[in-house]
Amino acid sequence: MAAVLKGIVMAAFGIGVLAEAVYKVTAAVVPVAETMGIIGLLVLLGNGLCFLLLFRHRSDDLNMRSTWLCSRNDIVANLSVLVAAIGVKVFDASWPDILVGAAIAGLFLRSALTVLQESFAEMQRLKAETTIT
Repeated sequence: MAAVLKGIVMAAFGIGVLAEAVYKVTAAVVPVAETMGIIGLLVLLGNGLCFLLLFRHRSDDLNMRSTWLCSRNDIVANLSVLVAAIGVKVFDASWPDILVGAAIAGLFLRSALTVLQESFAEMQRLKAETTIT
């Protein structure tokens, strides 16, 4: 059940990021590239440490796998934000941020679907085992 909850949270995050990307398309506001870069770098350092701590446990069980997937997604998202910050600075436009936001949303939604599918399969397997015994 913890992995199901994790999958739901990941999906909610993906939907939230997608909604923000849609909002940015309609608002036409150019973000501050320097702020994006500084915050992105700080968060990358924190998530990088978590990623390293979780790496050896990524195959322990479904809960650790879902936690590791979140950490991996965070690293990818942080690196993408840094790329978007450079794009915003170079082009003085919001489209790099919007494209990266949409890609991050897709990554989180795909990971959420994977975690939910694996969670439900595990629940079915456990249910079948308890029915047999």
